[in-house]
Amino acid sequence: MSQAVMIGIAGGTGSGKTTLARTLKKSFEDDVTLLCMDWYYRSFHHLSFDERKGLNFDHPDAFDTPFFIEQMKCLKNMQAIHHPVYSFIEHRRLEECILEEPRHVVIVEGILLYENPEVRDLLDIKIYVDTDADIRFARRLTRDIHERGRDIDSVVTQYLKTVKPMHEAFVEPTKRYADIIVPQGGMNEVATDMIVEKIKSILRRNDAAQ
Repeated sequence: MSQAVMIGIAGGTGSGKTTLARTLKKSFEDDVTLLCMDWYYRSFHHLSFDERKGLNFDHPDAFDTPFFIEQMKCLKNMQAIHHPVYSFIEHRRLEECILEEPRHVVIVEGILLYENPEVRDLLDIKIYVDTDADIRFARRLTRDIHERGRDIDSVVTQYLKTVKPMHEAFVEPTKRYADIIVPQGGMNEVATDMIVEKIKSILRRNDAAQ
């Protein structure tokens, strides 16, 4: 049985990796599956909202990595999954799940994607989005205020307390595992076009094999 080709897109918060992943997904629509590591934050239902707000969401332990790996393996083996839904406003996993059908190309996106060896081994192509820290912080500030209901003080405090040190400890060092380094992520049209062509060749090869 043929396996899906899994393309990883990693990089720091606000680097542009999500924009790149969404651009690629939009380019191929139903021919490509998009899987986001952010969906797999652990569920902290036993904690109050204020307690959940204080958690370190940028540490590897914040993720339900075994479940993430299990569902990656399913998609790799062309099996459907029901992936979780996570609320960044409530800081918890919701009850609903979303059906994701298998495709021959799976784009997997997340800040800590290359931190775990088992996750790395499931990826056929590894892309790292490299963007200056000041640009990443500005993007995160804008996103958290407009999309996640945060205020400036809380975003700045979290960035200095956990985001920046966790990036330096767990994200930046994984750049060495990348096959391709893309400056500015989805804003880099040249790199995006090259990746699109690579995915097209994978899909053509699969069609020819059928």
